Amino acid sequence: MNRETTGNLAKVLREHQDALLNGWLEGMFSRIVRRDRGAEAEFRDQAIRFLPLVAEALESGSYDVQAGAWSEVRGLLSEISQSRQRQGFTPVETATFVFSLKEPLFNLLRTEIQSDAAGLAKEIVDTGILFDRLGLFTIDEHMKGREQVILRQQQELMELSTPVVQLWRDILAVPLIGTLDSARTQIVMENLLQKIIDTGASIAIVDITGVPTVDTLVAQHLLKTVAAARLMGADCIISGIRPQIAQTIVHLGVNLEDVITKATLADAFQVALKRTGSSVGHG
Repeated sequence: MNRETTGNLAKVLREHQDALLNGWLEGMFSRIVRRDRGAEAEFRDQAIRFLPLVAEALESGSYDVQAGAWSEVRGLLSEISQSRQRQGFTPVETATFVFSLKEPLFNLLRTEIQSDAAGLAKEIVDTGILFDRLGLFTIDEHMKGREQVILRQQQELMELSTPVVQLWRDILAVPLIGTLDSARTQIVMENLLQKIIDTGASIAIVDITGVPTVDTLVAQHLLKTVAAARLMGADCIISGIRPQIAQTIVHLGVNLEDVITKATLADAFQVALKRTGSSVGHG
């Protein structure tokens, strides 16, 4: 697209803003099922902001939407995409904001350049390509926002699934359920170390009753957790060592000789009470 072509499009955007706005919003609202007065007012405000930004970018002579001249347009579309994503709109519904502008633009271009058939054809093709790229940009931004939400939810779920519980004065417990991978081990260590700092606990029980399998990697993660706790001044007891897990650990050649292991959390708790000089009274 050359300067003459972008100039025609920019001129249409500048001189026919009201007509464009009305045709654009009408087309947009006809394609979106979920709508209310608040949403319509928001869409109208965003559309009013969008048109002059696109005209300004076009007046730079570039239709490369990744160029610096388009930074404000990209910023607004990113803002709109994130907003639509939070409101539950699909990526296609979000892109409708851009795509529904094409038809009223084409109609105005036909009126403006009706005497030059070749020029009109090129203008419509270039305009279509431009707004397709802008529409795809909104879809990409929408998907990025969704991925960020999913990652944040996964992080929150991992944190919720690795609680550190204070069983007794100076005694903490970390009941693990499910697969223990590198990311989750990091969260376990961070939560455990912070709790040791907060409580001054001297013993931490890591219960793996709910861990389905123990392989070399899981065993290494457990040893890392034990080592990190010791550096903070707390000893670790690993509970939930079932016979099949014990056999697996021996078969893997993992050295747990300097770590106290128990079959159940109750057994580990009894050991922890003795080591801290505490006892549970009977009523």
